[in-house]
Order: sequence, then structure tokens, then C-alpha cells
Amino acid sequence: MLIRCGYEIAFAAAAPTPMMAMLSLHPSRHRDLRTPHRLATQPEVPIYDYPDAFGNTCTRLIVPAGGITLSCDFTVENPGVPDPQSPDAVQHPVEDLPDDILVYLLGSRYCETDRLGDTAWGLFGGVEPGWARVQAIVDYTHERIAFGYPHARATRTAWEAHEERVGVCRDFAHLAVTLCRCMNIPARYCTGYLGDIGVEPIDAAMDFSAWFDVYLGGEWHAFDARHNRPRIGRILMARGRDATDTALTTAFGPATLCKFRVVTEATG
Repeated sequence: MLIRCGYEIAFAAAAPTPMMAMLSLHPSRHRDLRTPHRLATQPEVPIYDYPDAFGNTCTRLIVPAGGITLSCDFTVENPGVPDPQSPDAVQHPVEDLPDDILVYLLGSRYCETDRLGDTAWGLFGGVEPGWARVQAIVDYTHERIAFGYPHARATRTAWEAHEERVGVCRDFAHLAVTLCRCMNIPARYCTGYLGDIGVEPIDAAMDFSAWFDVYLGGEWHAFDARHNRPRIGRILMARGRDATDTALTTAFGPATLCKFRVVTEATG
């Protein structure tokens, strides 16, 4: 199926402000593009891309005094089927994990494995390792947190989401990632597009989405603790240890968000 994706995001700034954006399609999806993909700025300013340590595309620019609008509109081909399921995927002993996977067992800015380790082992230590254990973590996280946009807070950690029991999609992902890492299951945070395809639309403006991957059976598998069901149409933008590595924009000075519009819709 074909999915149209895009955004229009505007910032106001009183003085020139350096910015880093992670708003590009992930390189792993470039072969699926069916129209050109280009981050545009208004007014036009110099921009350039570089790959970060996790393979994401980062864009550098300077927001001019007065502000800037970032936009993109493209079409990508995607399998019109729900996320693949692999219930027989096994959990690897830590000593057998590839070297580059170990970083996804460690605590990070929003994923405090040290604070949730005892909780995780108390809840999931008796669950069969592998896919069943990850699904148990997803079920728990889905039930533990109440979703709501008014609950959004940029500084909320996995521990705080667990205790406050409210959040948005990034909080669901952070908590599930942390609990998986506590159980020695490598997990990484993902952000991208996820439209209301194959499900009842929600009565809210379209937004970017967060989910997570786990490493089982020698492969990465997508899980979604907020929705807790396989979904159609995930379009990856960035992935890393947590939201620190995948922030949509990072301004190195005062810049006020004044417009935010996201489009994700099936077109064929």
C-alpha cells in the first residue's frame, strides 16, 4: 500500500538559533520511497545532513531571527499487513549477544534500569523467556499507564511513568523498554509515523508515534505498548536508546514551537 507522510512545524526565535532535527525518513526505508523526500525550510536556509551513531539522519540548520517553518511531504510504499509476529523467537543469553547489541541492555536518560530492576524481576521472572515475556511486559505497561495528551511531559522518565500511571506514547515505550532491559532483553526506542490504518480513527490531531524494538531470535521485532496490538503502516524515522537519541528537534537556544501538523494517511 502507499502511505502519504509529512509535517509542517514552525518555530519562533528572537535571534539566530542553531537547531538539530531528526525529521527525516530512516535510511532503512529509502528504497520504499515513491516520491522525493526532502526537508524544506521557509525561509530557505542552509541545511546539511549527517548520520548519527545509531544510523539516523540528523539535519543541522540555524533558525533565523523571526523563526522558521520546517516541512516535508512524501509517499512511501509499505506492506498493507500488521506487524509480523514471531511467538517462537527465543531470548538470547547475555553472553551470546553480539557486541553492538549490548548497549540496548544498559540504562539511559529516560530508562532507569537501576530503579525498576527489582520490580521487573518480581513481575516477570516467572514468565517464559522470549516472546511471551516481552508480551507480558507490553500487557503490563498497557494496563499500567493511562494515555492522554494532557499528560505529556518532556522530562518524564520510565520510573516516573510507572509511578504516576499516566503518559503519552513515548512514556509507554520508555517503560516497556526499561522493563525489557531489566530482564536482559535488548530493547531500543523508535519514533516515526503511524496512521489510523486498519483501526478506528481517534478524535485527535495526527501526531508522530513512539514504539520499541526487541532483539529476539537474532532479529529485531516491533512492539507497541500504547496500542498493544499489531498495527499496519509503521514508518520509521529514528531509533536509539530512548527519546534523547531520537528527539524530533533540539534547539541550542530559545525557540518557541508555534505550529505542529503531521500527516499520515493511506493513499493506495
